[in-house]
Amino acid sequence: MKVWVDKPKCTGCAHCHDVCPVAVFVMKDINAPDVNSDAAPEQAQWKGAHDQEVYNKWANVQDGHTHFKEKSVAVNGESCILCQACLIECEGECIHIIDDAGTEYKSIYK
Repeated sequence: MKVWVDKPKCTGCAHCHDVCPVAVFVMKDINAPDVNSDAAPEQAQWKGAHDQEVYNKWANVQDGHTHFKEKSVAVNGESCILCQACLIECEGECIHIIDDAGTEYKSIYK
């Protein structure tokens, strides 16, 4: 299983971290040197700029979560059991999972 997070779209809400039963995700400060340590392709790595559409949607939401100070990093993608809990909970619709047969799953916020 290959799991990665599109960092510019990640709101840092930590929903994926909170719901994952096998600890695939960790939250990293946006300035952490290892914020891009998952399998994200070059265009999905954190380079210091948020996806503007996602930022505009979530920047002022008062839902008890901290937004845009951290990024989710799929450091244990090989542990994924494809329960898809993260895909449902992801505010930024930024999680990608590719199973062993090559099928890709993407998050769609509920």
